[in-house]
Amino acid sequence: MTRATSIPYTVTIHVPFRVVKRGGRKEIQLPADAPQNHKADNTLVKALARAFRWKQMLESGDFVTVAELAAREGIAVSYLTRVLRLTQLAPDLVEAILDGRQGPGVTLARLMGSFPAPWTEQRIALE
Repeated sequence: MTRATSIPYTVTIHVPFRVVKRGGRKEIQLPADAPQNHKADNTLVKALARAFRWKQMLESGDFVTVAELAAREGIAVSYLTRVLRLTQLAPDLVEAILDGRQGPGVTLARLMGSFPAPWTEQRIALE
């Protein structure tokens, strides 16, 4: 196929965005004032689900110790305890993660480290 007439000018479109890593994959992050479709971070959602499942297993008496549960799940005790800490997040932060409305600083890597225990301080630290 050939064009009958060529285009004599070039159109340049500027789209402001940046590429960030979230959960081991790259994601496009738009400016704060741009309308955004919220998409839940599957890695974070999966970690939250595991944390609350493990908490329920411990509270129900199915497993007496964290070490026993970790052995059953085939994971390290230190990993289980770091994930289990996610149950200490403020309820509104958990809801935001499940809805995909969490801030850009809320990543699994960040949450696996330390975060403040009081919910008011969590909201400030994890904005």
